[in-house]
Amino acid sequence: MRCSEFSHAASDPARPTRSARFLLWCIRKQAARQQKKNADQPPAIPLSPDDQLRVREAFLARLRKVTDSPSFIPCLSSLQVRRVISLKVPGANGMLRARLYIPYGRVRGAVLFLHGGGFVHCGLTSHHGICCRLARSSGAAVLMPEYRLAPEHPFPAAVEDVQAVLRWLAEQSRHYWGGAVAVAGDSAGGNLAAVLAQQAKKGGLPRPVLQLLYYPTLYGDDISHSHEHYGEGHFLSQYALRWYGAQYLAHKENWTDLRFAPGFAQDLTGLAPAVIMTAQCDPLRDDGARYAQALRAAGVPVAYACYSGALHGFLNFYAVMPPGKRALRAGGKMLRRAFAGALREQGGIHPEPPGQT
Repeated sequence: MRCSEFSHAASDPARPTRSARFLLWCIRKQAARQQKKNADQPPAIPLSPDDQLRVREAFLARLRKVTDSPSFIPCLSSLQVRRVISLKVPGANGMLRARLYIPYGRVRGAVLFLHGGGFVHCGLTSHHGICCRLARSSGAAVLMPEYRLAPEHPFPAAVEDVQAVLRWLAEQSRHYWGGAVAVAGDSAGGNLAAVLAQQAKKGGLPRPVLQLLYYPTLYGDDISHSHEHYGEGHFLSQYALRWYGAQYLAHKENWTDLRFAPGFAQDLTGLAPAVIMTAQCDPLRDDGARYAQALRAAGVPVAYACYSGALHGFLNFYAVMPPGKRALRAGGKMLRRAFAGALREQGGIHPEPPGQT
C-alpha cells in the first residue's frame, strides 16, 4: 500500500510494517548488547590525536565492511541479468571501479545508478541485487560506479565523479544502446542523481530522459515534519543525518550549496521528468514529497509514491520487505517507458556490435 501524497500529518507517527518492526527490534537488541558490553569496559583514558585518528579509521573500516554486505545472495541476483561486468570508468580524478549490468533481450538505454550510504559507505556489493532487479525490470543497461567517499574525499568529490561517469556512459549508450540515459539513486545517491539532472539543464552534461529518486536527501539540514516524527527509533536518525553531513561537507556554507541541497534551486523548469519514491516512516520522507511538489509546480512531469509503513533504506531489504520489490519493479517500468519514448523519437536503436554484452 502507498500513503497519500503530501498529506501525512494526520497519520503521523505511522506504524512500520511487520518486517520493519522486526528489523528495528533487532537493531535495538544489538544496541542494548553493545551498551552492556561498553559498561563492562574499564573507564576510557584520554587519547592522543594520533590514537583518535586510528580509532576513527578503524570505525570507518568496520562501518564500511558491515554496510557493503549484499542485500541478497549475489550469485542468485546475477541470474536475473545476462551479464555482470566489472570494469573501471573515468572519474574526476582517476579511474573508478564500477559494475555494468546487462539485461536479457534487446538493451534499450542506459541507467547511471548511484548508491546511497550517506556519502560515506556502501558500494558495489551492497547494491548489487538492486541493480540486477532494476536492469531486469527496465530492459536497460545499468552502471553503478564506486564514486569517492567522505571523509577522505569531501564534497564536491562525489558530484565531480558522477558527472564524469555520466558523460562516459552517455557516449557508450550512443554507440550501443540508442543514446538515451537516465539517472537513478537511493538516499545520498538520489541526491546525486537530482544534482546531475539539474546540472544537465545548465549544459555540459547529457540530459537524462528520467530521474529516478528513491528516498533522496534534498534540503540540507532543513528540518521537516517527518524529521520530527521519525528522527529517532526508525532506522535513520537525525543524529546520523547530521553525522553524515559533517563527514561529507567541509564547510558550513556547503549545507545550502545546490550541489548538496538541490531542493533549494529557484528555477526547476525544464528538468527531466522525475519518479520519486519515499518511505512513510523515514525522516527524509518529506524531502521527496516537497521536491515532487516543487517540480510539478514548475511544470515538470512527476510520478510520486510513498510506501506505507516502510523505513529508510527499504530497497536494501527487498528480500524481506515487499515494498522494496514493488518499488524496484515500479521504477524499472517507468525507466522502460522513458527509454521507449526517447528511442521512438530518435527513430530506433543502434545494433549491438558482435560479442557486445
